[in-house]
Amino acid sequence: MTFSEPRILTGRFITESVTCDYAQIRLDSHGVIESIEPVSEAVPITTAGAPREGAFTTLTASDRITWVPGFVDLHNHGGNGGAFPTGDLQQCRAAAAYHRAAGTTTLLASTVSATRDDLLAQLDILTTLCQERTIDGIHLEGPFVNARRCGAQNPAAIIDGDPELFTELLDAGAGHIVSMTFAPETPHARELVSMCARHHVIASLGHTDASAHLTRSILGHAREVGATVTATHLFNAMPPLHHRRPGATAALVTAASAGEVFVELVADGTHLDHHMVDMVWAAAPNNAMAITDAMEAAGLEDGEYILGALDVQVRGGVARLATQDGSAGAIAGGTSTLLDQFHAFRARHGVCDAVRFTSANARAVLEAAGQSHAGAATAEHGGVAEHNGVGAAWSLLHCPAPEVGQPARLVGLNPDGTIAEVIRA
Repeated sequence: MTFSEPRILTGRFITESVTCDYAQIRLDSHGVIESIEPVSEAVPITTAGAPREGAFTTLTASDRITWVPGFVDLHNHGGNGGAFPTGDLQQCRAAAAYHRAAGTTTLLASTVSATRDDLLAQLDILTTLCQERTIDGIHLEGPFVNARRCGAQNPAAIIDGDPELFTELLDAGAGHIVSMTFAPETPHARELVSMCARHHVIASLGHTDASAHLTRSILGHAREVGATVTATHLFNAMPPLHHRRPGATAALVTAASAGEVFVELVADGTHLDHHMVDMVWAAAPNNAMAITDAMEAAGLEDGEYILGALDVQVRGGVARLATQDGSAGAIAGGTSTLLDQFHAFRARHGVCDAVRFTSANARAVLEAAGQSHAGAATAEHGGVAEHNGVGAAWSLLHCPAPEVGQPARLVGLNPDGTIAEVIRA
């Protein structure tokens, strides 16, 4: 979005901690928030939140726009026919635009396990998208995961943890790699965690068969080296939670409840039953966040699609790997948007918690991983962020809170819950 003149947005304003039934949000000509003020019920008539001179009315709860912080998706493989793991620039732009139109104002593009050459080639495309601000960073999902818990990852492309290859990927990512998924049991896992800490990359644990003991050990090392840790789509591609064999899931939920780990939840009703989402939320409301895990079929009709190198069938909006005998294959990514998950969660927990779940908690992950260091790094290097260090990515990946002095990343919702406007300065 380009800004050429100041704007005034009006309507209800809601964050994870603030509810203002009648607010006026002033933006300068660059889209930076100048003020957020409560106003009387008599406010300017708006069209998508923009006032018309001389026109005033009394807005009621049923006709005013609700402004919430833009959604933050840290795990997304694509949509609208575009696949971040394999798509060209045009296809990836289409995927990003689809999710942006649905209110996602900060997005990490996720890869899948693939060969070294394929990953390096795709990183060239994704770094270009980061530089043009089409996406906000890159999430590597694999290839250092457990083939026994591959899910929709290609088992032929899964390899042992390889610090040298990770270094190559970091170099190719030019500072834009923000997160990497690997299994705690992969060889060199501790070294990978240490590398993540040094490069301000989120260490995301997933696609794992690890025991609770091993998972706790890796988490302890992460604390020692200062790494930020998330759980990649908690419950999915992990052993089921069992009362005598708790596995990684129990260790990760316990750590999340202690504020040490953030856990991803694909809260679309397909990957997880809503009761499982609610259980984790009760344990760790400040450390659980929605992700889409979306793939190229998001926004499209049922049909045949691709995820990485694997064939996918979408039936009834559910994506599964195609099988030779026609049986139900593994779930192969999602088809929802964070807007969908926002509304489903809001119906059970209220709007402030829905904002926390789809925006604020993910923003906290980025801040914990290194966003707060970006300004210092840029200043230290004469205004140019260090390549692959504290990082070019962190100077570009700015996920601002909806506060005065910050670039606006807001979603305007109509009374029926549809999108009125998406603002991303």
